[in-house]
Amino acid sequence: MAIDKITTASITDANITTAKLAYDAIPFRNIIINGDMSIAQRATSASSITSDGYNTVDRFITRITSQGTWTQSQSTTVPTGQGFAKSFKMDCTTADASPAAGDRIIFVQRIEGQNLQYLKKGTSSAESLTASFWVRSAKTGTYICEIYDEDNGRSISQSYTISSADTWEKKTLTFAGDTSGVLDNDNAESLLFHLWLGAGSTYTSGTLNTSWGTATNANRAVGQVNLADSTSNDWYVTGVQLEAGTSASDFEFLPVDVNLDRCSRYFTIPARGAGSDTTICNGAMYTASEFYGVLEVGKKMRAIPTMSAASGSNTYGVLGDASEDLTSSVAIGRITNEGVVKCRVNASCSKVQGQAAWLRFAVGADSNDVISADAEL
Repeated sequence: MAIDKITTASITDANITTAKLAYDAIPFRNIIINGDMSIAQRATSASSITSDGYNTVDRFITRITSQGTWTQSQSTTVPTGQGFAKSFKMDCTTADASPAAGDRIIFVQRIEGQNLQYLKKGTSSAESLTASFWVRSAKTGTYICEIYDEDNGRSISQSYTISSADTWEKKTLTFAGDTSGVLDNDNAESLLFHLWLGAGSTYTSGTLNTSWGTATNANRAVGQVNLADSTSNDWYVTGVQLEAGTSASDFEFLPVDVNLDRCSRYFTIPARGAGSDTTICNGAMYTASEFYGVLEVGKKMRAIPTMSAASGSNTYGVLGDASEDLTSSVAIGRITNEGVVKCRVNASCSKVQGQAAWLRFAVGADSNDVISADAEL
């Protein structure tokens, strides 16, 4: 059972207990990873966004179906005096004032089922959940926060109101525990945390499902404003926290190395160009024309990752016998995920079979040239 929390409005001699005082000592009570938006490994900004994708801040995906064009960024606009240094920003660059029925915009984090077993969902002891976050927008009105059970096709939604334009407001929403639908105990997505930003009639034509039930699209985002209706619209969020219980605790700030490590379970960049030669890995010539090396990506990830490597004229160099052979691409194969992620990197060049060599980004490669590992949900 979740430990009750002290709120500043309820501190009296009678209700201060050892259990309540101990709550803030519980590590990782925030189910959301990177809720302070401090980690953005992929990029700090991205433009011309019209479809689903992980673009900037780690662990959050934007789901967009034909509703406007967007620039998103990791912003330094934050609520004053709350301890946050970064926020996430959505900025509308092409408006869509009349969305089609199936259009939608959602800011989403997907959560592994094995991280949620303590919620006891699907039992008579199911825990309530409380979401809290800071939000700001030029577009006032009603917005929807939804928790979606992917394993069982169930959902629950709550509305909140942005009352004042361009003003940071803290929102706290409590969702009842769900006594139906046990979450799978595995590394696949089970629970999804949704902050809606726009929705067509497919998602708004019914009655908002403020109690857990079978997910019916018409009831998921009733009342949601259309953030895409003007290029003057933007939306910021930070301090996103989801925790067991019926009240919100202060945001759980984590050291940057801990936060980065948690994000890197899902996505990481083990090698990046830097405008000068940057080592990727050591290896040897398998044949006179094939370099093979082993790149250590990092700690064990959620699953065997999908590896991607930048390509372009003379992006890479294989250095050996005091000379460098330039090549536009590398091939990655034989990926392992035991303890640490390792992969074989293969590049074409002309050396001597058996000769030691090393692979690097060439002098012209910049920070946009990366080798990445993706194990996102």
